[in-house]
Amino acid sequence: MDLPRSFVIREGDLRILNPIDAPKLATLGRAVKLRPGSSLLDLCSGKGELLCTWARDHGIVGTGVDLSTAFTAAARERATELGVADRVRFVHGDAAGYVPDEPVDVAACVGATWIGGGVPGTLELLGRSLRPGGMLLVGEPYWRLDPPDQETVEGCHATTRADFHDLPGLVRLFQDEGWDLVEMVLADQDSWDRYAAAHWLSLRRWLDANPDDELAPQLRQELTEDPLRHVRHRRDHLGWGVFALLRR
Repeated sequence: MDLPRSFVIREGDLRILNPIDAPKLATLGRAVKLRPGSSLLDLCSGKGELLCTWARDHGIVGTGVDLSTAFTAAARERATELGVADRVRFVHGDAAGYVPDEPVDVAACVGATWIGGGVPGTLELLGRSLRPGGMLLVGEPYWRLDPPDQETVEGCHATTRADFHDLPGLVRLFQDEGWDLVEMVLADQDSWDRYAAAHWLSLRRWLDANPDDELAPQLRQELTEDPLRHVRHRRDHLGWGVFALLRR
């Protein structure tokens, strides 16, 4: 049970595996008013930057769950590097359906709502892990501009326009599912650029070092096509944010 090798290659040495950069991640931790000793569950925790830096900066404790063995190993190394390995742990496993033995103060899924089949299912999944009065953190794309054609839709990693909401529609969906939106931190074009362009450099360096690898043709095509998709479509049309929710 693991992610395809291409995911690990693409993410390279990135610590945060979504378009929220380090300053915005720190802003989010301050905005939701984390308290020392608060417990946090992070589903699809990637390389563990959220848990590790928040344990260092706010004194939280927590568990991350991710399907990638490489990302889980990197998260454990990061916890040791930041001196928080006694406060956070990382589990290799399928985050879909994962519920801890004890309810937590904060349950997060930052950019991976496919584990619940979309936003409503992920809210329900996270809610199973939450103590009364606890908070959810959900990362999700949204349309900044209405896509004018199917090429733009597909250039934004969607199949149809309906795959994502616009920002008012996403907020309305949270409310319809029984949650109040109480904070949010949104990616901007620069943080999108930093995330996307880091992939291209990782791909190019890997291709230079591994020209005969069986993945080389696929990743060479991705490196050719993805920068154009980003500047033509994603950069202007697709937003992304992390939303803090409390149950009504």
